Amino acid sequence: MNLKGKTVGFGMTGSHCTHDEVLPQMERLVKLGARVIPILSHTVQTVDSKFGEAAEWLRKIRDITDENMITSIPEAEPIGPKKLLDCMVIAPCTGSSLSRLANAQTDSPVLMGAKAQMRNQRPVVVAISTNDALGLNAANLARLLPTRHIYFVPFGQDAPEQKPNSLVARMEMIPETIEAAMNGKQIQPLIVEKYRDLIS
Repeated sequence: MNLKGKTVGFGMTGSHCTHDEVLPQMERLVKLGARVIPILSHTVQTVDSKFGEAAEWLRKIRDITDENMITSIPEAEPIGPKKLLDCMVIAPCTGSSLSRLANAQTDSPVLMGAKAQMRNQRPVVVAISTNDALGLNAANLARLLPTRHIYFVPFGQDAPEQKPNSLVARMEMIPETIEAAMNGKQIQPLIVEKYRDLIS
């Protein structure tokens, strides 16, 4: 795989528990030759959690990409008219962001970036991480699955016994999904087993 010369917008939203899975894929993209531009939700920028402090996540992202971060809606808007990105990925994509994307709401830098990218009929790759993908958010997932220019990182139930409505993407497949999406293809299989917590 060679992404040399490609520019990837990397949108991150507030599923903090998956950031440790996502950042190595951001680094992989850089090593594969891509220019990676971080696009961060307000939550990622400001919320400290048990998974780490916001300032530390920002430092890691800056170290990986060596790029200026897009942190506001006005900063994301030029992605459209300037055609800045070959591909945009949203990883992780929370249920809240999934819902707003499916309903054409652009109230965050990440969602503005996605809207701007789709304006250019260029690929948006979505890596979901949400506890209600098979619950109330199932309708939004269903709306996006057949939508042109939107592609999904393969996903599966991460803890079906404890959280039967939860789906999480296989974050390690982000670069492969991006490559396929830039060729107009949805990587397959789409529905995979994430991992299973066995009941003792």
